[in-house]
Amino acid sequence: MSAGMAGRRRRKSRTAGGDAGQSVFAQTVLLLLGAMTIALSFNLFLLPSGVAAGGVSGISILVERLLGLTPAVTQWALNIPLFLIGWGLLGRRFAAKTLIGSLVLPLLVLLTAQLPPPTHNPLLAAIYGGIGVGLGLGLVFRARSSTGGLDLAAQLLHRYTGLPLGLAVACLDGLVIAAAGIIISPENALYALIGLFVTSKTIDIVQTGLRVSKVAFIISAKADAIGDAVLHELDRGLTKLTALGGYTGESRTVLMVVLGQNEVSRLKLLVQAVDASAFVIISDTAEVLGEGFKR
Repeated sequence: MSAGMAGRRRRKSRTAGGDAGQSVFAQTVLLLLGAMTIALSFNLFLLPSGVAAGGVSGISILVERLLGLTPAVTQWALNIPLFLIGWGLLGRRFAAKTLIGSLVLPLLVLLTAQLPPPTHNPLLAAIYGGIGVGLGLGLVFRARSSTGGLDLAAQLLHRYTGLPLGLAVACLDGLVIAAAGIIISPENALYALIGLFVTSKTIDIVQTGLRVSKVAFIISAKADAIGDAVLHELDRGLTKLTALGGYTGESRTVLMVVLGQNEVSRLKLLVQAVDASAFVIISDTAEVLGEGFKR
C-alpha cells in the first residue's frame, strides 16, 4: 500500500471518527435537553396540580400524595430496578441507550423541585404539562434514547406475553391513571387523560414536524395528459402505477403524486381542466423524505 493511499485512509478514518463523535455529542445534548424539558414540565405543571398522566412520573405523584416521599426518590427507586431487569433480559445495547435517561431525569426533577408553578388550574396544568412532556420525550426519542420507566416494563411485557407494545404501554398508563382516580379524585384522572393525549400528539409533532404533506392518487383515461400537466405546470414528480379495474377487469394507470398542502388546489384545477371525470383521492401523509421535501 502506497504512502498516499495510507494517508488518505488515515484522514478518512479521522473524519469518520469525528463525525461519529459529533453524532454522539448531538444525541447527548438532545437527551439532556429533553430530560430537562420533562423535569420542568413535571415540577411546574403536573406535580403541583396532581396530574398523574401515566408512567413512573405519575406513580411518583401518587406516592408523594400518599407518603410524602420526594418524587425524584420514587423515580430512582423504580427506574434503577427496571433498568437492571431490562439490561439482563433485553441486552446491553438496549440498556446503554436507557442508562443516562434513567439516572439523569430524576436528578433534574430533584434539582428543579423548588421552582414556583405558574398555574394551579388543573386543566391548564394538564395541557401545558402534556405539551412539555411530549416535547421532551420527542427530543429524547430523536436522540435514539429512552428515559426508562414504564416504557421498559411495557417492552418486557410485550416480549414475554406477546401483548402488542402500544397496548402494553396503554395498559400500564391506564393503571396509573385509574389509581389517580382512586387516590386523588375521579376528576383528576380525567385531567390526566387529557395530559396523556396532549403528550402523545406532541411527540408525533416533534417526530414528524408540523408540515403535513399530501399524497394524491388519480385515476383517469387521460392519465398521460394529466401526468404532463403535473410535471410541467405543477412542477412535481409523479409515479405511474398499473392497476386493474375491480368491475371491468381492465388495466388502468394510477398516478401517485406527493405534494405540499398549498399545492392541492392547483392540482385539483389541473386535473379538472384535463379530465372533469377523473377519480381523485387526496389524503394526509405523516412524513415524506426525498428531493423536494424535508430531509
